[in-house]
Amino acid sequence: MRSFWRTASPGLLRDVGLVCLADGIVGVSFGATSLGGGLPWWVPVALSLLVFAGGSQIAAVGVVLAGGSPLAAVLAGAVLNTRLLPYGFAVADVLGPTASSGAVRRWLVRLAGPHVITDESVAFTLRQSDPARRRSAFWACGLALFVIWNLSVLLGVGLGTAVRDTGAFGLDATFPAVMLALALPTLASRPTRVAAGTGAVIAVALTPVLPAGLPLLAALAGLGTRWSGWRGRGSPGKGGASTGAAGGGAVRGGAGKDGVAVGGGR
Repeated sequence: MRSFWRTASPGLLRDVGLVCLADGIVGVSFGATSLGGGLPWWVPVALSLLVFAGGSQIAAVGVVLAGGSPLAAVLAGAVLNTRLLPYGFAVADVLGPTASSGAVRRWLVRLAGPHVITDESVAFTLRQSDPARRRSAFWACGLALFVIWNLSVLLGVGLGTAVRDTGAFGLDATFPAVMLALALPTLASRPTRVAAGTGAVIAVALTPVLPAGLPLLAALAGLGTRWSGWRGRGSPGKGGASTGAAGGGAVRGGAGKDGVAVGGGR
């Protein structure tokens, strides 16, 4: 523990605190809107404890509140969570226990580590090059977010119990606003914008004819444009040299819970 506080700089703790504040506001809105939409109080609480993925939780609950089936809600959340797989590989070095850890601590670290992988905890980790600082950044952000997010959702549930018409405070607009915030920073390249635009057109076109939740899944067909000649190779410059990542330096950027880009892009 003393080693942790030696390597966790004041700047890191300040930045983590700001991220927790932002995610806490979203957590309160998530809890209140879930209850105001008619869901039992335990649904947002259980999702926050067991899933702990803000974007996926918001997507799943949004599908249910729109009248979609539980299966469509689970699929929508699972699609958003697929990004956590490469995140796990990116921070694999900080997920394991240290050599001096006891058997119980080893078990707890291996269980808790993957659960607190978020966009923010991975982004803070990737900003560090020193192994000790990487470990401190990951655990400081991951654990702080887990505590703040769950407390905020509980607070939102209490607010939703007291104020049944959450739409009167504009909280019903939280879900689409958060999803838009998650998407906008990722639209940096032309192929991504084409794929996103194609998916949006598909979703809007199918909304009147498909049950709620299914148009969102059908929008994944927009990814097909990524395989058609647009594939991020960049346009050839003079002399035939590529101006994409292959012809220049790699572009760095972290992802900042649940899809909001940090340094390059809950």
